[in-house]
Amino acid sequence: MTLRQLRYFDALARHAHFGRAADACAISQPALSMQIKELEEALGAVLIERGARQVRLTKFGEEAALRVRQILRSVDELGDLARASRDRLVGRLRIGVIPTIAPYLLPTVIGNLNRLYPELDIHVRETLTPKLIQELTEGRLDAAIVALPVSEPSLAEVALFSETFMLVRPSKDEGTPVPSADALCEMRLLLLEEGHCFRDQALAFCNIQSTLPRETLDASSLSTLVQMVSAGIGVTLIPEMAVPVETRSASVSIARFSAPQPQRTIGLVWRKTSPLARQLLEVSDVVLQSAKALRGE
Repeated sequence: MTLRQLRYFDALARHAHFGRAADACAISQPALSMQIKELEEALGAVLIERGARQVRLTKFGEEAALRVRQILRSVDELGDLARASRDRLVGRLRIGVIPTIAPYLLPTVIGNLNRLYPELDIHVRETLTPKLIQELTEGRLDAAIVALPVSEPSLAEVALFSETFMLVRPSKDEGTPVPSADALCEMRLLLLEEGHCFRDQALAFCNIQSTLPRETLDASSLSTLVQMVSAGIGVTLIPEMAVPVETRSASVSIARFSAPQPQRTIGLVWRKTSPLARQLLEVSDVVLQSAKALRGE
């Protein structure tokens, strides 16, 4: 058996679909199927039940998938250990970021990393916090930029900066009094869909329980929220770093809340066992300096 076959099997176990696993591995579906078949022959046991639309792991396959994931994580950490022994950041860096940060902060972060560490090969993954945490703990990411705290015992957290939430209203409301958190509860508050941590933070500011039913339209992006406000559908909250990008083509007004203003803390997280901990502290400083540059500090 080969490490390549183990990586292919890991992808198939995660995606439960030959087509999606093949796409993730950047190979053809027949080639993936052949490699899995060869792995089964090498092991002398069946790993998967092949169906017309879905792949199901056998009992042995489920146990093997856990062990394979551990093996691949150890292999990756061996490579990390080698990179950690060097003076400069080199090689692959797999960094995750949540969607309410990625479009605004990431271009500056990547530009600065490329300038400071030209030998770095940066791979970016944008998805929701629970998925990022899962991929971090499984060793498929090196670090992630998220809203803190994540409260995961296996992860190290470094707080970098705080960011204020801004109120977005239709342009006709420009200059009118800014509603309090309690008053905001009575308005049509547009939010990101379930799963976004920014949604939970906005609900917490308004003291609205996330389990309560809400008769409104949720969105998958901040851009959609702002355009909905521009159309007069309601009001919303967005992080301050998103304001220049999301409001430049929308007929909306931006306002700050009275103190205490709603905020979130942004930081970098990684596995406590990662050999790259020292280098990731350098990355966290690049993220901090990038955020300061965006804010003109």
